Amino acid sequence: MAGSSNIALVPVEGDLDVTSVASLRQTLNALINSGCRRIVLNLAAASYLDSAGIGLLVASVRRMRARGGLLSLTNVSPEIMRALSIARLVDFMPVSGGGSRPDIPELDPSALPRWRTVLRIDPKNLSATRKHVGELIDRMPFSHDDAFDLGLAVGEAMGNAVDHADGCSLVDVACYADRAVIEVSDCGDGFEPSDAAQPVSEAAERGRGIALMRLLADSVTIAPKPSGTGMSVRIVKLLRA
Repeated sequence: MAGSSNIALVPVEGDLDVTSVASLRQTLNALINSGCRRIVLNLAAASYLDSAGIGLLVASVRRMRARGGLLSLTNVSPEIMRALSIARLVDFMPVSGGGSRPDIPELDPSALPRWRTVLRIDPKNLSATRKHVGELIDRMPFSHDDAFDLGLAVGEAMGNAVDHADGCSLVDVACYADRAVIEVSDCGDGFEPSDAAQPVSEAAERGRGIALMRLLADSVTIAPKPSGTGMSVRIVKLLRA
């Protein structure tokens, strides 16, 4: 299980059925009781979902919603997707299939944002900056779930920026006609962008934030800043029609 106090990525090791729900229920209950606000179940290893698994998902979704959180599924097989559709669970929780994501269309160079705000990240009061960014995201026409995910993805990026360069980080929030573009930059020593594509071992304590950001957003680009020292993390979330 990978995650932080706010986000957890939980791999489901095999089919989600009557033989496995007890163990998964214990894991989910522990996360929910600890205050985790976003749980992503990775079903890449699952090919079957029975009524016991559906019951667990329904109960967990309700518990997370009651606490202001969100549970979603990723890497869902076509067979499980059909079962979720029949049970109408796809109407109540974010569900994504396996395989690569479609390419995000490039932003027209001539496009101007509807509005844009740049904030300095306060390393001594990161929660205040997160709250301010959350208020800006709430001004955009996102669904509750998409706004929730975008806020958590940006929160991860801001936490990394403070960790790498205490006191000189910025967050640039821009709302376009079809997307939000949020860039978090720091003035730290940086790292090789290729490192971000490497898988993170289960034993690793660091490096999970990038993988989580990519689960929560439509596009995450990490590169050195055009000038000076430090890195820039560009997060894109499309506005759904």
